[in-house]
Amino acid sequence: MNGSRPYGDSPVVRAGSAARAPYALDIGPERAGWDRSALRVLELAPGGSQGLSTADSEWIVLPLAGGCTVVVDGMSIELRGRSGVFAGVTDFAYLPRDARVQISSGAGGRFALAGAKCERRLPARYGPAPEVPVELRGSGSCSRQVNNFAAADTFECDRLIAVEVLTPGGNWSSFPPHKHDEYHPGEESVLEEIYYFEIADGGPGYHRVSPSRPGGTDLLAEVRTGDTVLIPDGWHGPSMATPGHHMYYLNVMAGPGAEREWLIRDHPDHGWIRQTWDDQPTDPRLPLYGNGTQEDRR
Repeated sequence: MNGSRPYGDSPVVRAGSAARAPYALDIGPERAGWDRSALRVLELAPGGSQGLSTADSEWIVLPLAGGCTVVVDGMSIELRGRSGVFAGVTDFAYLPRDARVQISSGAGGRFALAGAKCERRLPARYGPAPEVPVELRGSGSCSRQVNNFAAADTFECDRLIAVEVLTPGGNWSSFPPHKHDEYHPGEESVLEEIYYFEIADGGPGYHRVSPSRPGGTDLLAEVRTGDTVLIPDGWHGPSMATPGHHMYYLNVMAGPGAEREWLIRDHPDHGWIRQTWDDQPTDPRLPLYGNGTQEDRR
């Protein structure tokens, strides 16, 4: 990570402030001030189409709202998508580096492109929604749902790690605060991370990042739909969903390690909270939706 902050002192990127045609959101490594992780949001009108080059990065096309057709490497991948991020698990498409791609949508929609600079060229693939592992994590007011569509242990990528998290209104997620900004074999991996938020019914949410080193990231921010938070370092969490407003965030991660792995260390003042989860029930509102593969991992 080069330590620069193209968006100023704050790691919060407000909705619309990182738009660059044709994308409503376009955060690449250079604009984020780091080495690998990237996120774009493509909005297509009915009948719209957009071409792109994957260049030196691998990408996953993840429908946020609507469905689309993805043409890559001579394949045509139909994504059924969903009506919105609070409506259901979606299918997705994996795009290899060094490819030309066309994305089109008959009915229109919004599509996240989660990306990471990578070395290996893996084959283009379809990710079916029924095969996405849905995890229920935490308990009580720390209960949340994690759609592990491209977690390190669920879907092969070269560098990219990406998951969706849904937090019921009034609950905390990304808790206990944790970090992954140093390399400790078997304990912690180095990962640059992007949080992209959507909040149900027009409400606000809140996100905290506290410093893990002198001069590190220090943030307590209100977030709304379309806002993004960059996590180059620091203890991140909690992400707080206000009562009556479910919170969604898409996490995009990548790092320099020889192994593609998500290893975290909990904040020493708060890690004990995990020991209380076995004595509390999971929030009965979860899963907000499922696909028949729910797993309870506390």
